[in-house]
Amino acid sequence: MSLRVYAIAYLIFLYAPIALLPIFAFNDATIIAFPLSGGTTKWFGELMTNRALHTAVGNSLFIAVMTSILSTLLGVCAARAGAMYRFPMKAGIMGFIMLPLVLPEIIVAVSLLVVVVQILDLGLSNWTIIAAHVLICTPFSIAILNGAFQNLDPSMEEAAMDLGESRFSAFRLVTLPLVMPGIIASMLIAFTISLDEFIIAFFLSGSSPTMPVYIWGLLRFPQSLPVVMALGTILVALSILLLTIAEILRRRGMARVGVKDKGGFL
Repeated sequence: MSLRVYAIAYLIFLYAPIALLPIFAFNDATIIAFPLSGGTTKWFGELMTNRALHTAVGNSLFIAVMTSILSTLLGVCAARAGAMYRFPMKAGIMGFIMLPLVLPEIIVAVSLLVVVVQILDLGLSNWTIIAAHVLICTPFSIAILNGAFQNLDPSMEEAAMDLGESRFSAFRLVTLPLVMPGIIASMLIAFTISLDEFIIAFFLSGSSPTMPVYIWGLLRFPQSLPVVMALGTILVALSILLLTIAEILRRRGMARVGVKDKGGFL
């Protein structure tokens, strides 16, 4: 009984602030406080006319798409090598690749800023953010794809090669369809992480901010807070949708290779 009360209280504490987003997004007043003054959708309308926000959203979408593709490609290579091959220092190498999962983002951001500006002497742009986001998203992709590759029978590829297929063709025709749900789930998770990431983008965005950085700038203007609430409502809905799709695809992938599901993202 006490554990159930604790779990319910924890969920309320965790999700109650998120539940306030749509409440104030549809509130008519510019002051974020109770009591509510009335319902309106004008804040969502202002999102449609804000060109600076459109530019920031475009930057974030481009960065998120490129990050999801590149991190999933690297994740496929690493997960396949870790699950299907043996090589010296395998455990140490895989652990080193997963290291960004436990590093504070502020440390990663400052370190990358020093490397890009002081050592490589490069300008800050969307591509510097993409490189940084690939660094932090690849471990998530590997974690998702590991389950798909570890439960495949390597003899299936070997049988395809015995029948005359090259190694690449055997992977494309046999392995790739089996792990495709995991690949799509990896891309969706990486897309969501990159789209919402703020700290690294704040340090590496240069003169063209991403959507989270632009939202942070709006917080200095109290009259813009309802617009932030409206945008936050859309982002939460989008994130929940993407995570749900990713989890459904992950479970289908586990079922396809005949593995009992032991838990997931949701």
